[in-house]
Parts: sequence; C-alpha cells; structure tokens
Amino acid sequence: MGHVLAQIWEVLTRRIDGFLFAIALSIVGVGLITLFSATDQNVARVSSQLGSLGFALVLMWLVANVPPQSLARVAVPLYVVAVAMLIAVAMFGTVVNGSRRWLNLGVARFQPSELMKVALPLMLAWYFQKFEGRIRWKDFVLTAILIAVPVYLIKRQPDLGTALLIGAAGFYILYLAGLSWKIILGLVIVAGAAAPLVLQHLHGYQRERILTFLDPSRDPLGAGYHATQASIALGSGGVIGKGWLNGTQTHLDFLPEKHTDFIFAVFGEEFGLIGAALLLLLYLLLIGRGMVIAANASTLFARLVAGAVTLMFFTYAFVNMGMVSGLLPVVGVPLPLVSFGGTALVSLFIGLGILMSVQSHRKLMNT
Repeated sequence: MGHVLAQIWEVLTRRIDGFLFAIALSIVGVGLITLFSATDQNVARVSSQLGSLGFALVLMWLVANVPPQSLARVAVPLYVVAVAMLIAVAMFGTVVNGSRRWLNLGVARFQPSELMKVALPLMLAWYFQKFEGRIRWKDFVLTAILIAVPVYLIKRQPDLGTALLIGAAGFYILYLAGLSWKIILGLVIVAGAAAPLVLQHLHGYQRERILTFLDPSRDPLGAGYHATQASIALGSGGVIGKGWLNGTQTHLDFLPEKHTDFIFAVFGEEFGLIGAALLLLLYLLLIGRGMVIAANASTLFARLVAGAVTLMFFTYAFVNMGMVSGLLPVVGVPLPLVSFGGTALVSLFIGLGILMSVQSHRKLMNT
C-alpha cells in the first residue's frame, strides 16, 4: 500500500514546482482568512471560494502536465473562442450591477475576459515563435491588432480595469519579443497626447474616478468614497493592525467592495503594516520565481508566455495595492489569489500551471 501511495504522490507532484506552489497556496491562505472577515464570517462565501480553488488546482495540474509545444497548438483556437465569447457577451450577456460581463452557462456564470487573460499571451507567443528570426515591424502591427480587439470588447462591457490589464499583458509579449525602446517611448508619448480624447470616450463614472484621483476632495461622498474609505482602513491598521475580525471600517460597513477589489484594505486594517509587508514579500517571491522560470525557458514561445504570465501577476498586485492605497485611480482590479471570485482564481492557477509546464519540460528538453 505504501508503495502505491508513493507512486500516486509522484504522479501528482512530478510536474509541480514546489516553491511556486507553496508561495501561491500561502497567498490563497491569506485570502481565505481575510475573506472570512470581509464577508462578516460568511461560511458559504468562503466555501464557494474553496470549491473554486479545488477546481483551479485540478486545472493547474492538468496544464502543468501539458508540454509547452502542445499549449502552442491550442493557442489560435483558444484565442478565437475567447473573442467569440466576448462578442456573445456583448450581444446577450448577463448584466450585473450595470455591467454586461458574464455568460450564463446554466449551471454557472462565466466571465470570458478571464479566459482571454490566458488566451492572448498564448496567441501572441505562438505568433512570434512562428516567425522567430524574421520578425518585422508589420508583425508588431498585426499583433497590436490582436491585442486591440479583446481590449475594445472588454472595455465596452464596461470593464476598464480588466481591459487595461489584458492590454498590458499583450504589451509585455511585444516587449519580450524585441519591440524597440524607441517605439515604446513613441507610443507612451502618443498615449499621453491622446489622453484627453480617450477621457471623453470613457463612461461617466470612469471619468469621475480619474478626476477624483487627481483631486481627492472633488467628491468625497461620491466617486471618491471608495478610495477615501480604503485609505482610512489602511491607515487605521497602524503597524500591527487591529487584529483578525476586529476591523472597524470593515465590520461597520464603511468599506465598499470589501471582499473583492478592496480586500487589501481589510487585510491592512486587521494585520497592519507588518502583515502588508509580509503579503508583499510573498508576491515578490512568486514573481521572482516566475521570472527565473521565464529566463531559463527552452524556447521563445515558453519564454514569452512565462514572462507575460509572471508580469501579469505583478501588474494585478501593483495596480490593486496602488488603487487601494490611493496611489492609482480606482479601476476595479482584484488582488490576485486573494480577492473573492471563482473565474479569476481559475485563470490565475492556469497561469501558474503554464509556468510549471515551462519549468518541468525545460528539464526534459535539456536532457
């Protein structure tokens, strides 16, 4: 029996990067503890997140056991399906809180933008590997269009935060594929010049969030309420925090969206500066491990995908923490592996599975 169990354990763990997996589970553990407090000890909400975690772990293991070259073969159909689902959302998606972001699959609701977080990096990495060694400027133009299509569809839902982050993931691929710094600088200048025009095409609440970020006293009880209450929660936590389940901003219901976008404020209030620093360290360890995997990848496709997935974790964490602490405008970005949300948790663990696939099959190719 012991021998059989040992073989089963070997099968379950042979493609799993132990360090990356341990860090990810540590962050998820922080999320579950904080979620229990943020939802006023709602066991059903925590159980739902645990169910999503179980499904996410299964998908992570499956993806980790798929060679990167096999992932490359599904890149194009996966991208096409993801775009088709985004179009379906625009046509007859489910509306929740004024946003049309979900497809009702009968047994559950699905957010196709989460699928695009995986599909877009795979698609772009596949394209650049196909033309490796002869990448020209028109290839960057074509891939920019491949990025613009889902970004536009997601922005219309409206979901500006996810649209910007998926656009960032696509930009990371372009940069890692060799996009010139001169072009990047030129794009930044053009984007800055076009900012006033872009602002006019945003939804009213999105414009108000940006204007309130520039002038926090503009609307403290309206557009600025979220950011103000989050800053109060973080500041009231002090160095060591008020203690688990003892956050006043959280449990007196001053803090909005406390189990999703602003869960970091709940954590900061209850565990203080020390807790926030430890959580930040966990993210840095996860991102560092991901960058090491990307640097040691055996192929261009693997390197691009691993780099984009890792930088996506960095961007999500940076934007969420910056948003909650008042350093960035409120754009509705969850804290990765911590905020409540089954679809987001699944897509992030698929990303971890991709990193593990790149790492484990690199060893096989080298030998």
